[in-house]
Amino acid sequence: MATLNDIGVAAAINILTALAFFLAFAMLRIQPVNDRVYFPKWYIKGLRSSPLVNGSAFASKFVNLDLRSYTRFLNWMPAALQMPEPELIDHAGLDSAVYLRIYLLGLKIFGPIALTAFTVMIPVNWSNNTLEHSGLTYSDIDKLSISNIPIGSHKFWTHLVLAYGFTFWTCYVLKREYEIVAAMRLHFLASDQRRPDQFTVLVRNVPPDPDESVTELVQHFFLVNHPHHYLSHQVWSLTSTLKIIPSSITFSLLQLVYNANKLSELVNEKKKIQNWLDFYQNKYKRNPLKRPSLKTGFLGLWGNSVDAIDFYTSIVERLSRDICGEREKFSSNTKSIMPAAFVSFKTRWGAAVCAQTQQSRNPTTWLTEWAPEPRDVYWENLAIPFVFLTIRRLIAAIAFFFLTFFFMIPIAIVQSLANIESIEKALPFLKPIIEVKFIKSFIQGFLPGIALKIFLLFLPTILMMMSKFEGFISLSALERRSASRYYFFQFINVFLGSIITGTAFQQLNHFIHQSTSQIPKTIGVSIPMKATFFITYIMVDGWAGVAGEILRLKPLIIYHLKNSFLVKTEKDREEATDPGTIGFNTGEPQIQLYFLLGLVYAVVTPILLPFIIVFFALAYVVYRHQIINVYHQEYESAAAFWPDVHVRVVAALIVSQLLLMGLLSTKEASQSTPLLITLPVLTICFHRFCKGRYEPAFVRYPLQEAMMKDTLERAKEANLNLKGFLQNAYIHPVFKSADESDSESESESEWERSPALVATKRTSKRFTPMPSKDGGSVVSLDQVNDECLKP
Repeated sequence: MATLNDIGVAAAINILTALAFFLAFAMLRIQPVNDRVYFPKWYIKGLRSSPLVNGSAFASKFVNLDLRSYTRFLNWMPAALQMPEPELIDHAGLDSAVYLRIYLLGLKIFGPIALTAFTVMIPVNWSNNTLEHSGLTYSDIDKLSISNIPIGSHKFWTHLVLAYGFTFWTCYVLKREYEIVAAMRLHFLASDQRRPDQFTVLVRNVPPDPDESVTELVQHFFLVNHPHHYLSHQVWSLTSTLKIIPSSITFSLLQLVYNANKLSELVNEKKKIQNWLDFYQNKYKRNPLKRPSLKTGFLGLWGNSVDAIDFYTSIVERLSRDICGEREKFSSNTKSIMPAAFVSFKTRWGAAVCAQTQQSRNPTTWLTEWAPEPRDVYWENLAIPFVFLTIRRLIAAIAFFFLTFFFMIPIAIVQSLANIESIEKALPFLKPIIEVKFIKSFIQGFLPGIALKIFLLFLPTILMMMSKFEGFISLSALERRSASRYYFFQFINVFLGSIITGTAFQQLNHFIHQSTSQIPKTIGVSIPMKATFFITYIMVDGWAGVAGEILRLKPLIIYHLKNSFLVKTEKDREEATDPGTIGFNTGEPQIQLYFLLGLVYAVVTPILLPFIIVFFALAYVVYRHQIINVYHQEYESAAAFWPDVHVRVVAALIVSQLLLMGLLSTKEASQSTPLLITLPVLTICFHRFCKGRYEPAFVRYPLQEAMMKDTLERAKEANLNLKGFLQNAYIHPVFKSADESDSESESESEWERSPALVATKRTSKRFTPMPSKDGGSVVSLDQVNDECLKP
């Protein structure tokens, strides 16, 4: 068990490691050769140019020769705090700004709690000598915990009163923060620039019809059921053709979902070959006297020598033909069209009504939901049939259960490292080495935390793969699902697993020589004493880990390797820069673990709180700097994740109350139990209040807000071409490559010249209450307008 000296050694190691990371970052960030690594966000926005291309001296292009800049190596900290929040939202988006508020939430909750606990609770715990006569294995730090209070003591009323105080304070801060974030979200949606997802609904599980294609079926369904908001029908096919029914009233735009995964592979291959072709063409321009050549064998080391430009030109032409052939397959094969579509309306109000209502008598068909932002769409999963989603999610749930269960094995190994006595008993020949003072402190104070960090290294990737397998259609949904499972995993394994297995290892001898009825009491005393393990983990993950995040060692190495061996063009150099993202699926569950530890140990072992406060303060500064200068968020969900943040903090609060209740029951403080039962009930009522009051702002779009936004937009932009804004919004990324721009422009000119006719298999689809499977007609633009003008 880690002693005060072991914690000191661990703190010294982690503080020195963090300082080393900060110093290395301060030196590396001002070197011109690393500019793209540490300021990629400004390059993406086009507000920063590379210092390597200016006219300065050769040496100064790679090394900063300004000695004064080295004396200001900590200027990045105040600079990260200077940007006001409204400007930060404009610069990085609401998601990033609200994500930072999670760290502020931690400071707001634990700052006053730590001050109160150290003022009141630490003296109460310290003024006893219970552990000295208990026969348990303990350290000096454990004397500051509730374990040092004698059984049946009246001093437990102090912990009970403070438990109420901490609960009320936490709930107040949570409510206040929920209210602020909900207001920020509504204000952002009201003042944000026009976005395609505000007008678009995703329709899934379109029922099959033997007489009609998906295109015609979706068109007719919305013509009948949304007559005043759906009048124009647009279908993007792989041959870039378009069918359209315009109207003088309003319009809606339909983009069907295609399974374009194979086409995506061809387009990516063509992109790589085109990059090589550009490289050799640039090389030939620099030296027109010599045509570049290459060998066709493995890695260009052997084989026939051919003209490089002609070689890659022929490959590009072949891939272009393959892409056209793949498109022809789509145009002739209706199976390539998935029973889903993006339907865009002329008004936000019309989209809100469609997205938030049931569309048919059968609640399992014509399912509508708000379409993700175009950048947020995970296109690969749109090709998964809707009926398979339930099966996939069941399989993923079973796999997650076994993953969680079997991960107890490495957790037990980590806890064995935290107990020197267990190691010495299992490996007695190591005892002389382990008993060396520094090695002993290193093993107990540093090694368990770093070992647990290593075991958790690949977990986020596994959980993200499971989320993708489940079939979620947006990146934000994938990250939220992965974050939810990561949090549950950490709660079961890192928190409960560490407590249970750690207690078993530490008090093994005591378990063996006592009656079964006394084991719960031993566990109740030992739970607060596991705070020393979590302190070491917080220092490794929350101190050194956060400092390592700002260094960006992995992106730095990868960038320079790519720049040295793979970069052939300026476009390659831009793609070699990996700005990264916040990583909500990994970052938020880690933060929630600190909330859980802080709330659980605030009453039982408050010595842990300063370590958590240091983490929140340090992480806030570091991640604010990263969001301003580095991270480039892939999507914008308008802080849709905040309800998840709120409910997990509430869950941590309830867990802390239940554990305190169980702990006091082992201390024979039976009088406090009825009062403690009230706390979880009050907390659940508080959560239900917040869920009903604030959560609707995150899952539904008020019709009042939609109408207000539509009215203001019509007043300001009476001649807005919304169709032109929406028609290319939800096209698979493979169709947006540069080589398709010409064909798209040609198609647009064809649309203008083509007559406004749509062949259908129904008569008067717009005005018949029930669809007909017989008959066919061609509806012209004049006919539609005449029908619309009828009273």
